[in-house]
Parts: sequence; C-alpha cells; structure tokens
Amino acid sequence: MLSITRQHSLRTIRQWGYKPLYSTCCPKKQQEEKKEPVASLKFWSDPVTWQRTRVNTLRCLVGCTTGDFGTMWYLQLNHPTLSPVLCTAAAMAAGISTSLALETFLLQRTMKVGYKNAFKTAMGMSFASMLAMELAENAVDWHLTGGMVAFDDPQFWMAAAVSTAAGYVVPLPYNYWRLKALGKACH
Repeated sequence: MLSITRQHSLRTIRQWGYKPLYSTCCPKKQQEEKKEPVASLKFWSDPVTWQRTRVNTLRCLVGCTTGDFGTMWYLQLNHPTLSPVLCTAAAMAAGISTSLALETFLLQRTMKVGYKNAFKTAMGMSFASMLAMELAENAVDWHLTGGMVAFDDPQFWMAAAVSTAAGYVVPLPYNYWRLKALGKACH
C-alpha cells in the first residue's frame, strides 16, 4: 500500500498533467522500454504535454516580462545616464527573480507546501529555460528599440509584443522535452 505522502504526490502529479516516470504496479524497466525516442514525431506529438508546457511557459513569461520591463522602465526613468548594457543585465536579473517569486507563490498556493520547499522547487526548475527566455526577449528588444522604453511610442509596443513572443517561443521546445522526457516541469 502506498503511503499517504506518496498518494498525495501522485495525485498532485496527475492533477498538473505530469506523467509519473514509473508506476507502483510495473517494474521500472518495463516503463523505460515504452518511451519514444526524442527524435521521433510521436515524442513531439503529445497534446497533453504541449498544453502543460504552454501553461508553464506562460507563467514564466509573465514573471520574466514583468520584472524585465519594470526594471528597464525604472532605470531609464530614474537613472538615465546608466549604461544600456547595465540596464539590460539588471533587467534580466530582475526578470528571473520575478519569475522565481511568482512561481514560489503559485507553488505555495497550488501544492500547499511551505515557502522554503516552494522556493527550492522553483529554484530547481529549469534555470536554463528562464535564461533562454530572458536572452531572447532582450536580444529582440535590443535589436528593435536599442533597449529604450518609450511608453508613448507605438513602435515600442510593437517591439514589446515581438520580444515577448520571442521570449515565449524560444524555450518552448526545451520545456516540452524536459516535461516529456524527464517528467520535470520547467516553470
């Protein structure tokens, strides 16, 4: 019989759309044999995994974009002589921090875990994915606007939409792979 904690973990895993890497009724070796190769079309065609990946990536995007754009705007408004490279670096750090804070909060609420465990889980999620998202957003933004925030300029808002879309699309395949192949959510 499964322990209460194990039952809760499996229920939580299934509730979020994750598939356990093994079950309690079958040997682990049998389960591993059923995995599709990463290079196969079948591996990349799971609609449930794609849906969970889209939600996870969107949650990260909200956190990253909020911290990133907020910091760029604040620094350019209050410290206009600061180097654009330093502004971009600070914005990327703030974007990742904001994403971690949002994920920690969401994990506390949805999984009913304490702050320490929620933060550890958020930190253990894919830092590579968050970094790729930030790099994509900032590279596109830098290319289109030179890293300048101008709320009154329609071109800024178009650039913001394009850079946000790039920040969403770039980590999506990695997040899918991580969820499908490793059973680990990135965000």
